[in-house]
Order: sequence, then structure tokens, then C-alpha cells
Amino acid sequence: MTTDPNPKNDGNREEASLKVPSKDPKKKKDEKKEEDLSDEDLALKQQLELYVERVQDPDPGLQKVALESMRQEIRTSTSSMTSVPKPLKFLRPHYGTLKAYYETMNDSPEKKFLADILSVLALTMSAEGERESLKYRLSGSVGDIGSWGHEYVRNLAGEIAQEFAKRQMEEALVDDLMELVTQIVVFHLKHNAEPEAVDLLMEVEDLDTLVEHVDATNYKRTCLYLTSSASYLPGPDDMLVLDIAYMIYFKFEEYPSALRIALYLDNMQYVKQVFTSCDDPLHRKQFCYIIARHGVTFEIDEEITADEDEREVLQEIIYNTKLTEGYLTLARDIEVMEPKSPEDIYKVHLIDGRASAGASVDSARQNLAATFVNAFVNAGFGQDKLMTVPSEASSGGSTGSWLFKNKEHGKASAAASLGMILLWDVDSGLAQIDKYFHSNDNHVIAGALLGVGIVNCGIKNDCDPALALLGDYIDKEDSTVRIGAIMGLGLAYAGAQNEQIRKKLSPILGDAKAPLDVIAFTAISLGLIYVGSCNEEVAQAIIFALMDRSDSELGEPLTRLLPLGLGLLYLGKQESVEATSEVSKTFNEKIRKYCDMTLLSCAYAGTGNVLKVQQLLGQCAQHLEKGEIHQGPAVLGIAMVAMAEELGLEMAIRSLEHLLQYGEQNIRRAVPLALGLLCISNPKVNVMDTLSRLSHDTDSEVAMAAIISLGLIGAGTNNARIAGMLRNLSSYYYKEASLLFCVRIAQGLVHLGKGLLTLAPYHSDRFLLSPAALAGLVTFLHACLDMKSIILGKYHYVLYFLVLAMQPRMLMTVDENLKALSVPVRVGQAVDVVGQAGRPKTITGFQTHSTPVLLAAGDRAELATEKYIPLSPILEGFVILRENPEYREDR
Repeated sequence: MTTDPNPKNDGNREEASLKVPSKDPKKKKDEKKEEDLSDEDLALKQQLELYVERVQDPDPGLQKVALESMRQEIRTSTSSMTSVPKPLKFLRPHYGTLKAYYETMNDSPEKKFLADILSVLALTMSAEGERESLKYRLSGSVGDIGSWGHEYVRNLAGEIAQEFAKRQMEEALVDDLMELVTQIVVFHLKHNAEPEAVDLLMEVEDLDTLVEHVDATNYKRTCLYLTSSASYLPGPDDMLVLDIAYMIYFKFEEYPSALRIALYLDNMQYVKQVFTSCDDPLHRKQFCYIIARHGVTFEIDEEITADEDEREVLQEIIYNTKLTEGYLTLARDIEVMEPKSPEDIYKVHLIDGRASAGASVDSARQNLAATFVNAFVNAGFGQDKLMTVPSEASSGGSTGSWLFKNKEHGKASAAASLGMILLWDVDSGLAQIDKYFHSNDNHVIAGALLGVGIVNCGIKNDCDPALALLGDYIDKEDSTVRIGAIMGLGLAYAGAQNEQIRKKLSPILGDAKAPLDVIAFTAISLGLIYVGSCNEEVAQAIIFALMDRSDSELGEPLTRLLPLGLGLLYLGKQESVEATSEVSKTFNEKIRKYCDMTLLSCAYAGTGNVLKVQQLLGQCAQHLEKGEIHQGPAVLGIAMVAMAEELGLEMAIRSLEHLLQYGEQNIRRAVPLALGLLCISNPKVNVMDTLSRLSHDTDSEVAMAAIISLGLIGAGTNNARIAGMLRNLSSYYYKEASLLFCVRIAQGLVHLGKGLLTLAPYHSDRFLLSPAALAGLVTFLHACLDMKSIILGKYHYVLYFLVLAMQPRMLMTVDENLKALSVPVRVGQAVDVVGQAGRPKTITGFQTHSTPVLLAAGDRAELATEKYIPLSPILEGFVILRENPEYREDR
């Protein structure tokens, strides 16, 4: 080794020449560092410098040995997370030398070898944006890149993304990049870095290849990342990503998850494909439960199953006929069957002094409020203390007496409340409502018609009892009766897209003699029946109805329901609304902007589209003259679009706070309603406090909206804090009838179904948005934009639109014969585990209960026993359990 000292000096000279520009003290420091190196580090440094020298040797044999040794050193070096590996550190000064020498080499295996090493050195050395690592990689040997380590592969992926974008701009070829991408994706998937593989493929717009690369060990994590990132991607990418997730689930026969994505995409072809590909009858029943909860219409035909009995069973589950049975089982299990009276809810004895004195007066307004409270609290239980009391010997009985404690149109709501109490129980419901059809009071008949619609809400039946009963009343003289029948049909057939009903209702829209309120409710009912269907004929009928309205009619509060009916047709359908919104620009200027905002907010509802939120916020930022009404729907629109995912939701809450401070009066009136929609049945403390503050606002419209919204955010939660706030408000507003009415309604909502129901339109782990449920909520909130003339006027029955969103917030486990089966489950706060390493826990702070159990907002359940296997990945609603064949009892 006589040549040893020579290259060393040479190396020092190199190093010195590299360091000339640096300041003097630094030079001293460097020399000092050199002395501090330990013996083995010094040996390594000298060794590497020798290799650098040898690489430049003209003899290819020596070159090869030197490169091989250098590669060995780099690969085997281990480093802590915070420091650069030693070989890379010592080779840094020679990066320039090696680069210069590389350029002079002839094409040979050695040159490729050197390119590999330069590519790794570029990891720490190359200047920002040069992409040298990638450049040398592409000219290097085609080999296993993973062996150079994770950090190198990550860095390469980043450079590929930049290079790809650049080549896209120049329209250059990208084939060589794609080969590398495939290698990197395979490497990432092998090493549990699924999100990084997905990100890289998204960058290079080649997500389709993912389906080939995933395997049984990592497809779940990959799909979880795909589905959760979809809500943050701009369209059409979001749909594409979900499509890929569907294909992956489908490939691995994870059918329930594939079905959830098919429903999210609203792709009935896919839903059918899931049914036809899965032969297991139990799984199919589980699919039907998922579809029933989502509330879409789906026909089980011969293609899906040739067996008629199975077809009938499946169709029955989709028709939701067993919902009432499951709900009552839950109620018995939790022991809340005892009917409650409005007094049990008001708890007057807990309020100090002055309120109780005024409360004893039997006013029609208070009785109407009690009617609604009673209906909300006992919803679906089939018995209460006002409407279903068994009739005494006297012919009238006491049910009549409560009905007649209400004035005129109040009777309609009272009769309809019987439908709410018997919710989902079609057979016994129709039997009990029947007696009101023989009344000679039109209001009672109207209420009975509406009651029939409410009982059938969300439940379908082959013999269409609702259509048979209500169809004949649509064209009666009396407009109250007509509205009862029309609204009843809208509730009973929401989302059913029933042609028969369209042919009955469409002519009313074009009827010049029909009163405005009948036309408005017809538009809403058609919007509900065809929700999210983009149906041309219905859209045209509503557009013509809007064009035919006179100036004076356009000023009426109920006219605002016409654009809403139009908007519901495009609920969540994004671009499909564009043609219609072009037409809406030709409307009378009184309604033009209102229509524009309503269409925009409905079309992008539940999409989380940030650009649309900005557009709506822009509308709210304008300070206009008094008569403008279009900002109300814009504010509601912000909530409708942003409710899609948690981050957007938090941001929307903050933006709404700003609107409260700077917005005009008509905006401030809508903000509480928007907050109510964002946190529906999910009482977040910060929102609760904001609404509590607004409930004492000087503007009574703002106060009323805030009070109703307190009811909405607490709907079905029995939240003690909100209940306390509302009791205090009832004593604060004891002299103001209309505000007190709102307080009562809110109290009824908080105790909805004695705390067993929810109004949240999202289900299946907050992934799926039920279109009919959202449509019902939005219709109610639009009506609340003008409280005084609609809800406090004679149209208070719009409160019953909320029935569309009512669902039991339960987990009900059933066995293979669909009979209730009690098993232990853990219920706790859901934890977001997307992209986390290992197998993290999906819930935290759990308690173990036996089913059936209630799930609050943000709760998740998992089985606490190995004895059964759930057939749905998400434990919510009805879940079928199959016995685990591998389970052994511990003796």
C-alpha cells in the first residue's frame, strides 16, 4: 500500500480547493473537526477517499472494484434518524469531482454503476430543484431501487412528480418515468407505505395501475386512504379515486365496502353488480339493510336472484318494513316505552317563579306547540297521552277533545301528529288515522292525509297504500286538503321517482287557477320524490310555474319553495345543474338571484367543494338594500356544501362567526340555521354557546332561528345542557307567544323519540349522505328563513318535513334468521386511523354494552366477542352476525 499517502494528500488538496471561498474561522473549525474524528471514522474517511481516487483510474477492473466497495459502504451504513449516514457525509466533498469525471466516461457498465452512486449522493448534495438524483437514476442501471433505502425512494418519488409535471407542460414522453414509478409503487406497497404509493400515482395520473399492485395484505389500508382523501380532491378526480377503490374492493370480494362506495357514487349499475357477484344470501340481506338505511329505491329483479322467496325477503328489507319492530325492540331494551306528555318535557317545576303563572292559560298557540312536542317526543312509539288515549264510554272519547283544543289549521297539525306517533308502523297507523277521514272539518281531513304520508315515510309497500289513499284528494276544492295530500305524497315517496305521482302532480304546477300555496307545496313534493334525479320533465314544470308567477306573487314568502323544489332535483349532482341555472338567469329579477343561490347550494350539497363555499361567502359579503332575500339561501348553502367532512365543517363554523359580526340583518337571521345544519344532532359546545348568545338577540327573528337551531343541534340527544337553556328561555320569553312557541318546538326536538332518534343525514361512519334526509332538512330550514309567515303562520306543518331525516341512532345485531341477538359490543369515540402505521385502535374511551345500543354522533362500535363475525364493516343500524366457525369456547 505504498500509494496510500499520495491519494490522501491529493484528497486534502481537493478538499482545500473546495473550501477556499469559506470564511477563515470556519476553516479553523473544520480542521478542528478533522482532529475530533474517532479512529474508525478516520479510517472510513481515508478508505472512501481512496475509492474516489480509484474510480478515476483508467483500468476498468480497478474501477469496478472501487465502485463495488463504495456501494457496499453506502448500503451497509446505518444512520440515526437525525444525521446523514457517515459514508454520504464523507463523500460530500467529492460529489463535484465524481460528477465531472462521470461526464468524461465512455458508455460502459462502470458508468451506469457510477450513475447509481451519484444518484444516491444527490440525495444530500444536489441543489434544490435540479432533480439530479432522478437524472442519474434514469441513466443508471435498471435494478432494485429499494436496496438504497426508504429515504432515497421517497426523494425519488418527489422528483418524479416534479419532472412529470414539467414534461406534461412540454408534452414530452414519460415512458421512462413510468417504469420507475411502477418500481417505486411496488416498493411502497411492500413496505406498508400505501398512502405514498397512492400519492405518487395521483401525481403521475396513473391511478388505474393501483388495482394490479395491491394484494390481500394491504388493500384495506389502500382503500381507506383512497376513500378518505376523496373529499379533499377537486372533481372529477374525487369520483375517479372512489371508482378505483370500488374496483379494488370488488377484486378482493369485500362486497359490503364496495356497496358503500357504489351508493356514495350513486351508481346503480355498481350496486347491481355487487348483488349479482355475491352469491351468499346472508350477505345480500346485509346489503339490503345498508340500502334501506340510505333510503334509495332499488328493485330486486330476476337477474339478482331467480328464487322468488329470497327476492321477497330482500325486497322487504329494502322496503324497511321491519324498522318499526327493531326500533320498538330498542325502546323496550332501554325501558323507555312509557309515553311522555309535553309537561314531562317542559319540567315547569324546575323554573323559578314567574313563568308558571302565565302557563296555565289554555291558548291555541300553546296547544299547537304541545301537539308538536308530543309528536316529536313519542315519535314511532305508537302510544302517547294526547292522541292515542283509548276512547272512554262517551262517544267523543278524549282523543277528539285534544284535537279540538286546536284552532282551524292547528287541527291539521294535530291530526297529522298521530301519523308521527305511529311512525313507520303502516298497518296500525292507517287503521288509527282512518277515523279522521270521516270528519266534516277540512282541516282534520288535511291532517289525516298528511298523517298517512308521515306514517309511510321511508317505508315502501308493493300495494302503495299512501298513493291509493291520497291520490283522490289531490284535486279537491279546498286548498288545505290538497296541500295535506300533496305534502303527504312527498313524504311517503321521497326518492321513489314514481311516474304515476309525477303525472298527477305536474298538471297542478301549470294550473292557472291553483292557489300559490298549493303550487309551492307541489313543487317541493315533486322535488322530494325526484330528489337528486335531475329529471327533465319535473324541472321544466317547475321552471314554467316560476315564470308564470306575477310580481305580487313573487313577493310572497311561499314562493321561495319553488326554486327549492327545483334545487332538490339536483341535490349533490354538481355540474348537472348548469343548464338549469342558465335558464334561471332569465327569471324575474325578484327571484333570479334567490334561485341561483338555491340551485348552487343544492347541487354542491355534501361535496365539500371549497370553491363553491368561497363563491357563496362572496355573495354574503355584499351589503345590499333591505328587500334582498337571496343571501339567506347562500348562508344555508355554505353549511350544505361544507358539512361533507370535519375540517371543512370547522372552517365553515368559523366563517359563519365572521358573518354574524359583519353581515346584514338578513344574513344574521340565516346564520343560526346554518349552524344548526352543520352540527345537526351533534351538540358541539362552541356552537351551543354561540346559539345560546343569539337566542337573546334584540332581533326577534335571529332569536327564533337560534332557538330552533338549539333544538336541531340537540335533536334526539336529550342533552341536559340544551334542555336547561331552553327551560330558562321559556321563562325569559313567557310573555312573547311566538318566541315561546319556538322554545317549545326546540324542547320537543331535543327529546326527539325520547332520545332514540337522530336527524343527522350522514350514516355509515359519516361516509354516506342520505338524499331524502338532507332534502327534508333543507326544506325545513328554507321555511325557517321566514319564520313569521310560514312556521308561525298557518303553515306550521312544514315542521313535519323533519320526519324525512328521522332515523333510530341504534346498532341492532340480528342472527341469520334476522331475529334480534344480544352480543357485547364496545362503543367509544371514533378515531381516524387513515395512513397510521400498524394496527391502531379505531375507538377510544369505550364502554362495553350488550346490543341493542345507542350510538351518539362520532361514536363507533366494534364487537367485543370473537364468537360472531359481522357481515358489515360498519356497525350501525341493522347488522347481521354469522357464527364464527373457528371460535372455541374457553373451557
